[in-house]
Amino acid sequence: MNGPLFYVMGPSGAGKDSVLGRARELLAADASVIFAHRYITRPPEVSGENHVALSGPEFAMRRTHGLFAFHWQAHGNHYGIGREIHAWRKAGLIVVVSGSREHFQGVAGVDPDTYPVLITAPAERLRERLAARGREDEAAAARRLERSDAYDVHDPRLITIVNDGPLDEAAATLVRALATFRSAPAARLRA
Repeated sequence: MNGPLFYVMGPSGAGKDSVLGRARELLAADASVIFAHRYITRPPEVSGENHVALSGPEFAMRRTHGLFAFHWQAHGNHYGIGREIHAWRKAGLIVVVSGSREHFQGVAGVDPDTYPVLITAPAERLRERLAARGREDEAAAARRLERSDAYDVHDPRLITIVNDGPLDEAAATLVRALATFRSAPAARLRA
């Protein structure tokens, strides 16, 4: 039986990378949960997401050879999740990926053992966080904010985490959701 896939997404500024990073720290000794790196055509940042930076041609070559389980484009960059997640799931691991709301809607939920997780925050908090990270100018930040409500995820399995308080609270909510599947595999939950 394949392990479940937790597909984490959210609007820019929701703190998705921070929540995922903290949950990863909290689960460092857990041998049943694995967090996938994203492949992105964006240089690494000191305080940003721990991703694998690829040039445009490197990304295209990997895509051409079918090395991505998922791939999409957003904000002028290409994003991918490696095919290794299929082997991890076949091994029974709980796999966590950082995805895109638009991509999730396009793949129609991936499969029955995929669980969408929406990390979000109030609009004012999103605005503050986008300004603080300084990754884009005001116009680009405004476009990201306009998109924050553009994609509603309609899935009965949706887990929503409002990241508007201490980071440990949001991360603990994700860890608890993952723990539910560690003690009761997805097939038993649907039975």
